[in-house]
Amino acid sequence: MLKQHQPGTTGVRTHKKKANNPLKPMSEHDQCCICLDQLRRPASLPCGHRFCLGCIGEFWRIHGAYLCPLCKASYSTRPQLQMDKTLHTLSEDIEDATRPFKSGEVLCDFCQAKRRAVKSCLVCMASFCASHLEPHYKDEDLGHHHLISVVKNMEDSVCGVHGKQLSRFCRSDQTCICAMCAQTEHRGHHIISIHREATKKKVKLRLRRIQLQQAIQERVNKVEKTKQSSDISEENPKEARAKNKELIIQLEEEISELQLRYTELEQLSQTEDNLRFLQRFLHRSST
Repeated sequence: MLKQHQPGTTGVRTHKKKANNPLKPMSEHDQCCICLDQLRRPASLPCGHRFCLGCIGEFWRIHGAYLCPLCKASYSTRPQLQMDKTLHTLSEDIEDATRPFKSGEVLCDFCQAKRRAVKSCLVCMASFCASHLEPHYKDEDLGHHHLISVVKNMEDSVCGVHGKQLSRFCRSDQTCICAMCAQTEHRGHHIISIHREATKKKVKLRLRRIQLQQAIQERVNKVEKTKQSSDISEENPKEARAKNKELIIQLEEEISELQLRYTELEQLSQTEDNLRFLQRFLHRSST
């Protein structure tokens, strides 16, 4: 005869607990389900789920609604986030404050101590470290500000006429413009996104670098050939050696100039920000 479980047995209670809490295994790991990495500046929603503060803030900004990515709980207004300063977060702050700065990194505009910025705000026209960026993810009004990747000179990222982000490229006038420019001064022009134009320019840049490599190699080969020909006897060996020496000097100067141009193009191609890349590309083309 089979033994039946009684309603109050431990086995049944354990089974029900697991069935009603399928998300417990994830909560046991300090992992954010948005970035799939260790929680940084953990923020708990009223529903109990935790995410990186920056991840949930960007999630809300992109989706235009306050909801939980896990249980889909929806909130009419930005919910109050419960912050949890973990040892991992504190150690990251200490490491960030003591790590040497690299070339091109931007400082936070509000830190008394030197800390690197992680985001720039087009409304505040300032750059923020992780700590000073927190209000932009927690406050209702600041939450609507447009955050972008860190830029060194904020004024170069904003239209001087309309004060909007430079997000488009006018191919007719070869210049970066904002959305308002596209509807006014540049209306009817050939306008595409910054990303698309940067992609086109990077392909052009790659082809130019290949051409420079070929030109450098051609001159290197010519130098070697000229050095070998200097041993061949002619009617006037002394004069021939003098001409060869002069040619080699000229070729080596050309090689140095071509290598310099190649290095400049290589550095330009490594510019990650598309807007900054286009601005540098256009500046280089005009000089």
